[in-house]
Amino acid sequence: MADDIPFEREDAAVPGRPEQLSPLIRRVLCDNPGPFTFKGTVTYIIGTGRVAIVDPGPDNAAHIAAVLEAVKGETVEAILVTHTHRDHSPATPAIKAATGAPVYAEGPHRAARALNLGETNALDASGDRDFVPDVALRDGEVVSGTGWTVEAVFTPGHTANHMAFALAEENTLLSGDHVMAWSTSIVAPPDGSMGDYMASLDKLRARSETIFWPGHGGPVREPAKFMRALAHHRRLREAAILRRIGLGDRQIPDIVTAIYEGIDPRLKGAAGLSVFAHLEDLVTKGLVLTDGAPTLSAEFRPA
Repeated sequence: MADDIPFEREDAAVPGRPEQLSPLIRRVLCDNPGPFTFKGTVTYIIGTGRVAIVDPGPDNAAHIAAVLEAVKGETVEAILVTHTHRDHSPATPAIKAATGAPVYAEGPHRAARALNLGETNALDASGDRDFVPDVALRDGEVVSGTGWTVEAVFTPGHTANHMAFALAEENTLLSGDHVMAWSTSIVAPPDGSMGDYMASLDKLRARSETIFWPGHGGPVREPAKFMRALAHHRRLREAAILRRIGLGDRQIPDIVTAIYEGIDPRLKGAAGLSVFAHLEDLVTKGLVLTDGAPTLSAEFRPA
């Protein structure tokens, strides 16, 4: 079903090597490739001389050294964090200690809502529960430095505390893991919420930025067109889940087997959580029924 999205999986970034993307944006790729991270996590540097660092990355000594080398001789005025998954924020304390820069983010890691899944969420991109920003940003607040101005755009869905950052001087958006050119974003309860994700997608579709720089992979060059495809894909997935329930599937593993043919075995757990996120949203909408609150082991039936 993902072939309905115009993915772009060509990216020539080299881990540890700073790359100038635009007059104000550089990136440094972390060498942490995987099924959830593509070729690795991207750390962005905004500005020249006096800069901001966006998403310091995982607790990876080589990557931390590469980021600090990339800003050698410059003043880091701010550290911005899109969200608190372990591939994006754990390097923050080391970068802060080396630069003295304040840390800005929506807030600490938290679940989208109280929810007992009945098992541990063992995704590689699990929560960095030690993270605490120096400054908690609200939607629309602005962080400015020498030659750059960044607006915080609250985009919950992938995580409850997800922020994108709009760079006014270039009309671009650092989209974190909410919109990525290489893959759909994982929406996995309890960190994520499908209802929140779709609302945030609509919010970004109403904005004017002409290029997105995501947390993994290369740029989204036609964001409006790409986000239409993402929304269409989610609607197709929702329809497929409703169809399987109509045909008699009652539990998540049966639905995953039916609609994720040929899936990478490493992603099967994430697929189950994504189906659960859709089902939870469908229960909220009154389109699917279950006894009690939705859980991973619950039985679902048509409304």
